Amino acid sequence: MATIELTGENFESSVEENDVLLVDFWASWCGPCRQFAPTYEAASEANPDLTFGSVNTEEQHALAGAAQVTSIPTLMVFREGILVFSQPGALPPPALDQLITAVRELDMDDVRRQVAEQEPGEA
Repeated sequence: MATIELTGENFESSVEENDVLLVDFWASWCGPCRQFAPTYEAASEANPDLTFGSVNTEEQHALAGAAQVTSIPTLMVFREGILVFSQPGALPPPALDQLITAVRELDMDDVRRQVAEQEPGEA
């Protein structure tokens, strides 16, 4: 599966509508971004059951700012609408594969419990 272009208009719905969404924040002038692109594309083809999106930070300044992206490339992973991973830097293929496996194996009931415990005013 090819990556989908994410924008301010479709980002939130993409997070909500996909069980697992990986998001690569990148820019065309960024060398590490260009190096990571083939790894990310290969992972998208090897994992057709997951959704891979990309955000061009040059065109989507507001979205990158809202996501608090301060360094690119930055990879984020959402599962069931919850941000479960966010890290700047280009991952080598084995690390990206390990991340995908870890995200697949997450106990989402436990993740939701942890999120609820961190929210102020929630019991």
